[in-house]
Amino acid sequence: MIHEVLVVGALQCNCSILGDEETREAIVIDPGDEVERILAILKRHNLTAKYIINTHAHFDHVGNCRELKEATGAEIWLHKADLPIYESAPRQAELFAMYGVKPIRMTAVDQFIRDADGVQVGKIGAQVIHTPGHTPGSLSLHVPGSAKDVLFAGDTLFNGSIGRTDLPGGDFHQILQSIKERLFTLDDDTEVWPGHGPKTTIGWERRTNPFLQDL
Repeated sequence: MIHEVLVVGALQCNCSILGDEETREAIVIDPGDEVERILAILKRHNLTAKYIINTHAHFDHVGNCRELKEATGAEIWLHKADLPIYESAPRQAELFAMYGVKPIRMTAVDQFIRDADGVQVGKIGAQVIHTPGHTPGSLSLHVPGSAKDVLFAGDTLFNGSIGRTDLPGGDFHQILQSIKERLFTLDDDTEVWPGHGPKTTIGWERRTNPFLQDL
């Protein structure tokens, strides 16, 4: 599996590209900004983006969905519970204009995804885990691997922290429940790529994350 991570935009969102080495099909997770860099990575690996998976709908994660779809034909996938947030993304971006955030344009979602749905490109099979709390439609994407599993956790679980719950649709109790009942059932050596910041593992967060010691 080809896996590239780009840190994009003023809020430093982790955008991941997963590519199958045989079919050259790819999944792009959270293309929040800097679509030119994303397209350059796809071109360098001779990959064609098939799906755009959004872990949630805050503007820093969805800001370049339209541009990437127009350039590649990839389908935009999102949990339906986050549709109102997705539709408000241009207004969200306006609030951060003073920090260098550019205006964004949205386009229609192609597929609403639910818990336990699968995403397949070539030999890469990923499963959707609905992890509400940061937003109602927040999700994580679990990719089993022969050496290690990888989890793309969006803004639910961070290295040493958890996602904000003080924004519209956030729920502190719910995010803790999502982590305890959905993410902490995964193997300790599962590699976790959060929506921002450095990677971690399920085991490390289980043992050391100060927000999660009472779970």
